Amino acid sequence: MPESTLRSYKLYIAGKDVDSEEWVYTVESRSLLEDVFTSVGLKRELERNPESEQKTHPYVAGRCAVAGDTAVALASEAAAAAAPGWAAVPLDRRMRLGSMFREELIRQEDTFIEMLVAEGHPVSLARWELSCLLQIYSEESLGWYREQMHTEIAHGDRRLIVRRQPDGVVAFHPPQNAPAPSAALAVLAVMAGNAVVVRAPRSIALSTMWLLRDVVGPLLEEIGAPPGVLNAICANPGRTLNQWLEDPLIDDIFYIGGSTEGLRFQQECVARGKKPILELAGNDGIVVWRDADIPRAAEAICEAFYGSGQICMVPNYVLAHPEIADRLIAEVAACAAAVRPGYPEDPDVLLSPVRRSERFFDLLRQSYGQGAQLVTGGSRTEVDGTPSDTGVFLQPTVLRIDGLADARKHDVVRQETFFPLLPIVVLDPAGDEDLLDHLIDFVNTNEYGLRNSLWAESETVISAFVQRIGNGGLLKINDSHIGFLPYLPSHGGTGLTGGAFGEANYPMLKTSHLQGVSVARGVRPRDAVFGS
Repeated sequence: MPESTLRSYKLYIAGKDVDSEEWVYTVESRSLLEDVFTSVGLKRELERNPESEQKTHPYVAGRCAVAGDTAVALASEAAAAAAPGWAAVPLDRRMRLGSMFREELIRQEDTFIEMLVAEGHPVSLARWELSCLLQIYSEESLGWYREQMHTEIAHGDRRLIVRRQPDGVVAFHPPQNAPAPSAALAVLAVMAGNAVVVRAPRSIALSTMWLLRDVVGPLLEEIGAPPGVLNAICANPGRTLNQWLEDPLIDDIFYIGGSTEGLRFQQECVARGKKPILELAGNDGIVVWRDADIPRAAEAICEAFYGSGQICMVPNYVLAHPEIADRLIAEVAACAAAVRPGYPEDPDVLLSPVRRSERFFDLLRQSYGQGAQLVTGGSRTEVDGTPSDTGVFLQPTVLRIDGLADARKHDVVRQETFFPLLPIVVLDPAGDEDLLDHLIDFVNTNEYGLRNSLWAESETVISAFVQRIGNGGLLKINDSHIGFLPYLPSHGGTGLTGGAFGEANYPMLKTSHLQGVSVARGVRPRDAVFGS
């Protein structure tokens, strides 16, 4: 790759590109599968010597400047300076940003996909991630957000307003497995009237910096937003989070990560008077009733293996009615066999490399010891699908676990695993009413609460599921578990997924707060208190 085509991003603070003495480089994900030694060596060489001739190597996709403590503080100061002016901009003008962003994503679709593939996302999943953003910023969704942000009611001699006001400065901490699509949620916080600081993950910053600097930044300039409404920096995660916690200019911190760290972080935020917005782990369940469309249910279940299970919103366990369990397991096994590894630009590839797989085999051994049966998978595999003890992929793996009572003694059922590893729990035979009660109780007592799905034809069963399942930010009935729709949330949940304030996460609403207003004409205060 000629040096002139190398993507290079400085820090983006207060509408300007800011220099830094340190750089991190992104090496094409394909290189790790083609020539891992060259790939790793390139990254090490460039981090030691950023101006090395190796930066023009075809494997090098781009580089991003790294912020130190001073630059992190400057970004917060820029956001705090811009926030009051931007909050005063009329809502309808701010709402235009959503439509403009969607149109720009469509225009730059090829580049968006290219950036995610360079960072290791299979191209089909990169398109799925784009579909998420197109639904979040669809005209239907934007119209619904607008209604939630400002409602006016004529009430006698008064004009009553129920509205949401921006929180101020919102700091975003996206995850390493989907940094750019997660960072794109910051646009919703900006539409709410906030100024934002986004930390691009230090190990994989390129797509995030491209999206914010080259896509969102110019749109904000076009719409006349004050410099500093958007600030994008690549920085060390721990140091930056600690600095944000201590910084009085930061009002909200949008944290995406693991449940253990996230819940601890929630406590630290509350202790410092900051709003924590948590997007943590998921341990989603799919319930398959005896009258379900088995082939379609199996297709949805096999979404568990997409991205090698390294996506928080894929299914993590299945509860199967005993009458259809054998047929369902056979169908899922056949479907799983078609989910294959390969190079990320191949449109038929849905598996991603798994760097650390020791825990995968520990989970298998534990479940085998407790009576689980291996249905399919259970091994490492090479990029071409050949089983291998040294392969960087894991086979899609299905376990059968009989009986609901002891199912959560298996860690594969109780916890998010982040592997292509799916337990199917077969219920003990019982009356339908008892079975339904047991299933609903099991789903509701899951410690996590991102998404839950049901496959059934019975209106009675569907109604019971919809009315009685309180766990989760989203319920899907006879539908793709991971597909996105307008109006409905793409993120958020209860329990270990969203923390003490967990619910469906609409970032525009989460980064704002409700306020009531009364504008009166000709009203006598004494009459308002005591009546006329």
